[in-house]
Amino acid sequence: MIQKIKYLMLLLFAVMLTTSCNQWLDLKPQDGIIRQNFWKTKEDVKSAVIGCYASLLGPMAQTLFIWGEIRGDMVASTIRTSSEQMDIMNGNISSSNSITSWRVIYKTINYCNTVIDFAPDVLASDKTLAVKDLNAYLAEAHALRGLMYFYLLRTFGEVPLQIKSTSSDTQLEQLVKSSQVDVFNQIVNDLTFAEANAVTTYNNRDYDKGRITKFTVNAIQADVYLWMEKYTECIAACTKVIGSGQFGLIAGRNPDGTVNSQWFNTVFYNGNSNESIFEFQFDSQQVNPFYSFLISSTKQFIGSSFVMDEMYTVDLMDDTNKDIRGDLASIRGSDGLIWKFAGANNTGSVRTATSSYAHWFVYRYADILLMKAEALAWTGKGQEALDLVKVIRERANALSATERSPDPISSVEVSDYIMDERAREFAFEGKRWYDILRNAKRNKYAHIQFLIDIVTKSAPPNRQQYILNKYKDVRSHYLPINLYELQTDKNLVQNPFYQ
Repeated sequence: MIQKIKYLMLLLFAVMLTTSCNQWLDLKPQDGIIRQNFWKTKEDVKSAVIGCYASLLGPMAQTLFIWGEIRGDMVASTIRTSSEQMDIMNGNISSSNSITSWRVIYKTINYCNTVIDFAPDVLASDKTLAVKDLNAYLAEAHALRGLMYFYLLRTFGEVPLQIKSTSSDTQLEQLVKSSQVDVFNQIVNDLTFAEANAVTTYNNRDYDKGRITKFTVNAIQADVYLWMEKYTECIAACTKVIGSGQFGLIAGRNPDGTVNSQWFNTVFYNGNSNESIFEFQFDSQQVNPFYSFLISSTKQFIGSSFVMDEMYTVDLMDDTNKDIRGDLASIRGSDGLIWKFAGANNTGSVRTATSSYAHWFVYRYADILLMKAEALAWTGKGQEALDLVKVIRERANALSATERSPDPISSVEVSDYIMDERAREFAFEGKRWYDILRNAKRNKYAHIQFLIDIVTKSAPPNRQQYILNKYKDVRSHYLPINLYELQTDKNLVQNPFYQ
């Protein structure tokens, strides 16, 4: 079923990554990699926690990009797009497609489970480990586990809840799927513990952006509550981040009205900006998986043509007047290259293989503002929601061609406008499909036409009718369980649409 990671592999992974990856992953396990010699000191605990983060720096970002983007409308194929990727894009999804594998997510979950299960034992052997510090480490593991299950929840609908670590292949468990409600409750429980025990700062910028803080937990909570249509709770979580005073938007223009030439570099090329809440910390020692995937001549995806033409638009009378998130920010308008990960600056230079270390952006401050706006729209506070959208648009110098005047009283109109703005703000950050699905499923799929219109518009002409018919069945909105998992775990039952 779920890929079971030997305990030895966890510790070896921590050793390997703390010696060869990110500069801030600088702590080595002190007592070797044999289990009985580990979990002795507080340094061992920290090493294991760092191993959880290190597991995010492999193929995870590519998986999250694919799951969050290619069923939407913002990416297009190239001659290098694989047949499996094309099948997903064309709605021809089967359980034998490797893209449906969830192993990379459960690997990180198992690392988190291992910390949660064994870190408390260190209190008995290392009296210098304070309970408060232990709980802070545990908060990181709980929050990461909650985040991983949130990705699984939105992608597969129902998944097995594995909340105990596996240290040997002899411990393979035959697990059934848990309901969406049970998975949601587990996520909330993890985040509740994490919020109560996480630190507010590590007194180090890179740690604050690359490790879980209390505000990262609040951001995940807001996202989870928004998905579950718990709008009051979403607003409360967003307000905690906003009220912290720790974050803000990087200005897109200088006080004299000229474009801030460093905006792209600050937010995306360098990363860890003031508006960052949580980013996967790639660097020159651990590059991301995107060079061959999105940048070089072997790239498998580009941005759809409508992204520049319709999402950002251009000012035909003044080419200096542009949405700063568009050309040479999210996308290169001339050929659709996904600039957010490919660009070395906002003037046209492209990253090389050795400089392909753009971070994976999980949460930025703009996300908090727009999640709060969406929740406000559905609690009868449409004008407050529109005021937050205006803040985002003014920062970005969004063009008048993309401005709308929704009726503040209409939750649907305001929400649709927010969806458009989220597409502009978070282009190619792995959020588009989840935004589409969240908006469509609201109020028991009262707005399903929103999803159908988007997926059929972006489908090849000869596939539009097939996709239209398929996506009318709401069970098709989640991926199937991979065939390997079904063969390994006889207690798993395939998602209903694919039976």
